[in-house]
Amino acid sequence: MTPPRFSTAVYNAGNSDLFDVLAYVAYALPPVARTARADQARVYINSQFNAKQQAFLDFVLAHYITVGVEELDQEKLTPLLRLKYHDSLADAIADLGKPDEIGKVFAGFQKYLYTSAGGE
Repeated sequence: MTPPRFSTAVYNAGNSDLFDVLAYVAYALPPVARTARADQARVYINSQFNAKQQAFLDFVLAHYITVGVEELDQEKLTPLLRLKYHDSLADAIADLGKPDEIGKVFAGFQKYLYTSAGGE
């Protein structure tokens, strides 16, 4: 049995997510760069979240672009809060709300990374 051939688009998808590789394999969709996904998500973020939440999510998106999708793991939330708020979770809570609210914001915005520009 001959292994399937993948286009160079998949091999060169280093700035994309595993989601893109799977979408290419399943539907022949071209990979989308993380910067493009982040720009797309910002449109929704700017209309769905308040200014302080937007600032935090923009910080998260910058890390997502640089590091990759693993920055969106729930286990990364506390380290990202500590980094953004200079190790002060109290400041993060003062800006963003109760811990469960912060968790909802962090998890909730992620769907916008994978929403097409035409709608949900």
